[in-house]
Amino acid sequence: MTWSLAFDLLGVFCFAISGSLLAVTRGYDIVGSVVLGSLTGLGGGVLRDLVLGITPTAFDQPVYMIPPLVAAALVFFLAPEVQRFPRTLLVFDAAGLGLFCTAGTIKALQHGMNPAAAALLGFTTAIGGGLLRDVCANRNPKLFDPRDIYALPALFGAAAMTALWHWGAASVLTQALVAVVVFAIRVLSLRLHWRVPLAAGERTRPASA
Repeated sequence: MTWSLAFDLLGVFCFAISGSLLAVTRGYDIVGSVVLGSLTGLGGGVLRDLVLGITPTAFDQPVYMIPPLVAAALVFFLAPEVQRFPRTLLVFDAAGLGLFCTAGTIKALQHGMNPAAAALLGFTTAIGGGLLRDVCANRNPKLFDPRDIYALPALFGAAAMTALWHWGAASVLTQALVAVVVFAIRVLSLRLHWRVPLAAGERTRPASA
């Protein structure tokens, strides 16, 4: 197994856990847990590969179906224990965000995309699965929540990975380091309640407006 495949599968697993956790909190059965976990874990990578004009790895390599199935089984059978920690979903989502923004950017660069496009595609890979998860579960997408910093860590990670690639410093170590930094930023933003500034006229409106 290559390091790029390992990063990809770990990202799929983390995002699939977050999708399956949301399914359990919404009262879905095991089928719903598998479906929502698969959408979350594989959605961003499928979008990335379609943009690159290649067969999505999720459809080409059966090994990609293992993480969502394992994630759904773990969450389903350990639901009582998992639900004792309400932020578990957010932690796994943050881990997936860090892993996918780096892996997606590297794959885009390997396929010859220019720096700006590669960073954008890495960002899309990171946020795509979570967006599909929230829409399918009829939940306000984290991507658009003004009370939450979600997009910025992924965008930072994709841009950092692009810069490292063009400086000749992209490696397994630097990719892991960037993923950890993105994870840390995301978790700290939740812990410290960081917010993205709103336009002056919007600050007094409720978040649902």
